[in-house]
Amino acid sequence: MKVFNTLTKKKEEFVPLEEGKVRMYVCGPTVYNYIHIGNARPMIVFDTVRRYFEYKGYDVNYVSNFTDVDDKIIKKAIEEQVSAQEISQRYIAECKKDMAGMNVKPATKHPLATEEICGMVEMISELIEKGYAYEKNGTVYFSTRKFKDYGKLSHKNLDDLRSGGRSLLVSGEDEKEDPLDFVLWKPKKEGEPFWKSPWSDGRPGWHIECSVMSRKYLGEQIDIHAGGEDLIFPHHENEIAQSEAANGKEFARYWMHNAFLNIDNRKMSKSLGNFRTVREISEQYDLQVLRFFMLSAHYRSPLNFSAELMEASKNGLERILNATDNLKHLIASVAAEEMSAEEKEAFSKTDAYVEEFEKAMDDDFNTADAIAAIFELVKYANTTATAESSKEYLRGLLDRIVKLGDVLGLILDKKEELLDADIEKLIEERQAARKAKDFARADAIRDELLEKGIILKDTREGVQWKKA
Repeated sequence: MKVFNTLTKKKEEFVPLEEGKVRMYVCGPTVYNYIHIGNARPMIVFDTVRRYFEYKGYDVNYVSNFTDVDDKIIKKAIEEQVSAQEISQRYIAECKKDMAGMNVKPATKHPLATEEICGMVEMISELIEKGYAYEKNGTVYFSTRKFKDYGKLSHKNLDDLRSGGRSLLVSGEDEKEDPLDFVLWKPKKEGEPFWKSPWSDGRPGWHIECSVMSRKYLGEQIDIHAGGEDLIFPHHENEIAQSEAANGKEFARYWMHNAFLNIDNRKMSKSLGNFRTVREISEQYDLQVLRFFMLSAHYRSPLNFSAELMEASKNGLERILNATDNLKHLIASVAAEEMSAEEKEAFSKTDAYVEEFEKAMDDDFNTADAIAAIFELVKYANTTATAESSKEYLRGLLDRIVKLGDVLGLILDKKEELLDADIEKLIEERQAARKAKDFARADAIRDELLEKGIILKDTREGVQWKKA
């Protein structure tokens, strides 16, 4: 399996630190509003990377944080006259709803910055002790000059950065020894949330959060660190400096970054009026369409969001869903159970489409070509599945399409959603069957409901049900 490594600027064979395991850290959103489609791209892309590793048999420890203390969160809290915690908790909950809509699997761990402050104070203290950081009037800075490899990820030279003017310099107070030194800890301002530290009552800088959370939940060295390309400099560059200075070893083996997303060929921004949240898109489209759209281009290619491209994605996804629906319909109606010799030979030809899919994904997670392989499999299913086919052959085709779709996070075998009224009606029918001692029918209804995610519980007060 080949992975493009931002650090070396080339595709490299993936070799895990520990055989059969992948330790992966993905920078999560700052939670002060609904997530926008720029946030959605890395969520979908790296969830797909994780799913493919799992498909290949790896045990993936996938950590993705929520930044729940930040200037933007504080600004929003002041505007609404509520606590910063109320803002962050509200939008973490909303973010998780959108992630579920996009079928992004929950991370192994979703750490919150505010719950890891002790670890941040500890790492900052280590950096001061090792001579990589210094304190000035309650603010602690990282000394970039002391870390000889600074710039190795972004391929920026320190001297060039200095001559490049203020636009490239990391923000901070003017007391720092060097314009490129960045903040590890800053004193509180009036009305801001704060934590106690040896230097001042204040809060951590943004960069230190990920270094600490990655070390705590994945260890001092990880396999993959990922995020949007906007994070390469300064965020990921600063993470490397902090982590490698504190731990004395290489931080991450592979760095993966997705390219930007434009809206109608222009950069997304509130001032241009083309800012789109995932929630707004969910009012127009099933978020599976958004996921399909995001995966229709290679993750390192810039992607343009437009109504036309979303419609094309909707049609493409429907093509696959129509094929799976047709197979399910045939399975329910055909008589023959087992595959004939001819069908076995026909089914063996689908191996080629699976191989094409895996070849695409093994080549730096080329989801565009992987989708093309699924389309070829769908075309083959449409032309070979008939009313004369066996159930085994049809199920084999359906399972293959669904399994490959699942690697991409596409839900191709939707369980029919039952309305509460339908559930109650089936329960009444089951009760009547039991009264008539038709236990076979009563059991069949229980099984039917269980298959659709409804669990029944017989109690003295009557039958209770809940969704699994």
